[in-house]
This record gives sequence, C-alpha cells and structure tokens, in this order.
Amino acid sequence: MSNSLNVLVTGATAGIGRFISLDLAKRGHRVFATGRRADALESLREEAEKLGLSIVPVVLDVTNEATIETAAKSVHEACGGALDVLINNAGYGQAGPLAEMSDETLRKQFDTNVFGVMSVTRAFLPLMMAKGAGTVINVSSTGGLLTAPMMGAYHASKYALEAMSDALRMELAPFGIRVVVVEPGPIKSEFTGRTLAGIDSGHEGSAYAAVYAKSDELGARMMKMSAGPEHVAKAVRKAIFSRWPRARYIAPSWHALPFMLLPFVPQRLIDFVFKSLLGLNKRLPASKKAASAPVSGKVQVARAA
Repeated sequence: MSNSLNVLVTGATAGIGRFISLDLAKRGHRVFATGRRADALESLREEAEKLGLSIVPVVLDVTNEATIETAAKSVHEACGGALDVLINNAGYGQAGPLAEMSDETLRKQFDTNVFGVMSVTRAFLPLMMAKGAGTVINVSSTGGLLTAPMMGAYHASKYALEAMSDALRMELAPFGIRVVVVEPGPIKSEFTGRTLAGIDSGHEGSAYAAVYAKSDELGARMMKMSAGPEHVAKAVRKAIFSRWPRARYIAPSWHALPFMLLPFVPQRLIDFVFKSLLGLNKRLPASKKAASAPVSGKVQVARAA
C-alpha cells in the first residue's frame, strides 16, 4: 500500500463513522465519506475543510441498490479504480423483545446490517480485485459475540455479519484482499442514545412494560461504561496497516479479556446477570398485546446515516 490511501467509509455522517473519516483524513488519506443524507455529508465536508482536511462526500444508502451503483461509479472515476480500503460501518440497533417484533421490523434490521454490507462490498470489490490488493473492514460489535435480552434483532444481525466476514476472509484471500472485523464495545456516540430513546413510550400494553421503563437507567449505565471512538479508530488503523492483521480487533482492546474468559463462564450465570439487570428474573404479567399481534417497529432505532 502507498502512504496515502483511498478509503471509503459507509455511515460516515455520525458517530463512529464520522470519527473514523476525520481520523484517516487527518493522517493524509483520501476519504470518500458516504451516507444517506446530502445535508449531513455537507456538514462533515465543511467540518473537515475548517480543519484543513479534504473529505469527498458521496451519497450512498446501503439499502438502495441505485445509490450504491451510482456511488461505485463515482468513486471508480475519482480514484481511477484504486480503492484501497472499504470500511462497512453503516448500521443501527433495533431494540425490543423478539416476541413483540414484527417480521417487517426484523427484516429492516437485517437489510441494513447484513444485506446492505454485502451489497456495498460486492459493488466495490471489483476495484480491489483489479489491482490484486485491498482491505475490507466490517464494523461489527461485541454484540456479535455475546447476546443480551431486548436486543435480539441487533445481535442476530451482528452474528450474521461475523459469519459472513469469516467466509469472505478466506474467499477473497486469493485475490490479495484482506477482510478484518472490528468489534466495538460500548462507545460514546449517538448509537446508545438513539437505540434507547423512546423505548419506554408506546408500549403501555406490552408484557415487557416494566422492562421498557428501565431504559433510562440502562442508558445511564451504558454511558458510564462507554469508551471514546478513538479506540475504534485505533483498531481500524491496525486493521489497515498491520502486515498480518488479525481476523478481529475488539475496541477498546482491554475489553478482549472478558470475552476470552466467556467460554469458561456457565451460560446460566450469564443469563442470570442479564435478566437481573433488566428485571427479567421474575415473572411478568401477560398482556392482551403480547397475545395478539407483534409491534410494527415503533421502538426508536439508531442508524448511521
């Protein structure tokens, strides 16, 4: 790889994606920052310009094939086919109990976090295959390693992303393309707030109403545990510049130790801890809503634009 790389980041207008884009631009790399909203991309470009950095905004919705195709053509022309790094960061977290979640809501979670990643990857792989080198970084989550209640849809999408990344790592190796997974733990960004915002509204008839009511308390705990996005940026740089990158980087790195010990912890104990935190360690009253129809996705979600 040359000193200055062509890097494309999805979901770059907020949170981790925005921080990564600015971090790599500060280090002299040419960043194609993508997102759904042109106004948010312009805001990022202006922020970069004030810092003396150059970021190329590109409209791209990972669930819209037309925008992906248009973005791929635009980037191909801009960098002459020499895309070095693709960072699949766009995603969101769908909160809520699976028993009360509609198929439509569950599909939307997978459309962005799973199918969207593959759509973007397929669109930009030819640029890397043509030159026989490149790095694909899939931003997953420690939520792809451990499952908590009330976030089952999100966890399922990240487990799927982990499996796809493992397969891609082996399938793309003959073309000189490296595939690395970065797994952030709780990170200070809009993600946690957006996921939990409004989670306790519109569920008065839910069997899980008491659990929803704990959302503020849970959010406060999560924020106390959260690390800064610079840890994710550091993991991304390791994935890009290591001669022999690992298959996975947990961010922050010190969160790796608990996950190394997980296989030795009884699942019953892990379940007990999560149930205690969310008030699921006691019987909940049944509700007419739970017995009739699943919700259609009123729970607030967090989405990288």
